[in-house]
Amino acid sequence: MPGYGNEHTLSDKVRPVTLVTPFSAASHATAFLLWEFPGFLPGSNKSGIHISRPEGFAIPRRRGVVGHRGQFFEDEITTLNGLYITTRARTWLDCARKMDIDEITVVADHLIRIPRPEFEGRTEPYCTLADLEDMLDRHWGTPGIRKARLALEQARVGADSAPETRLRLALGRGGLPTAEVNVRTELGPGVVRQPDLSYREWRVAVDYEGEGHSDREQIARDIAKEEDFSRAGWTLVRISKRHMSTDATTAVRKVRRALEEHGWTPK
Repeated sequence: MPGYGNEHTLSDKVRPVTLVTPFSAASHATAFLLWEFPGFLPGSNKSGIHISRPEGFAIPRRRGVVGHRGQFFEDEITTLNGLYITTRARTWLDCARKMDIDEITVVADHLIRIPRPEFEGRTEPYCTLADLEDMLDRHWGTPGIRKARLALEQARVGADSAPETRLRLALGRGGLPTAEVNVRTELGPGVVRQPDLSYREWRVAVDYEGEGHSDREQIARDIAKEEDFSRAGWTLVRISKRHMSTDATTAVRKVRRALEEHGWTPK
């Protein structure tokens, strides 16, 4: 939403709209932005505040408001900074109709990942797989539910970022074996590494490196990590944004080559 700048500014824009229309909550693309979901939701950058009301109430009709009406269970509405909003799980389902299956999976991975308390100040995931499955069971006829079910089948606990999820899905589509996600791997006495993806049977690890990997200290850490894998007889494949274009064909080729060098053959 152009001009909103950040989550707090968006909250300030949305709150009066929910208050002036009773029994209203921020939802759909607006809730997607307020919850700071990763992934691509078509139209989420356009103006218009999405507001939902329960069945039995009129759809909100105000300038700058995109109104929705639907069935809501009591635990599907919560508050964020004092603002009524659909829960993360309900927002995930509401937005599924506008997203492709991989992007729905990106959000699902974000919701079910186990947080790192030292960095995030929380110990529990936002949702469990059971929470998301329950949301689908409650609203079995809603638009987008088939895509959401397919996305949930390929969701995995462990991915730390949207690019990691997209990489994992691309490798699977490329015919490569199923990778383990963020598994601690003992490479030697006292040497433990946790690659983004790993193929322990073939001793191949894969890391997605974002923009933060370009500073001097991080480069030194990345070199040390690669050396640890090499000493243990592993190959660490390093993937960056430039390898992910055209459906990640370059990334798939790099990982395939490493697997084949370690004895993997396509079935």
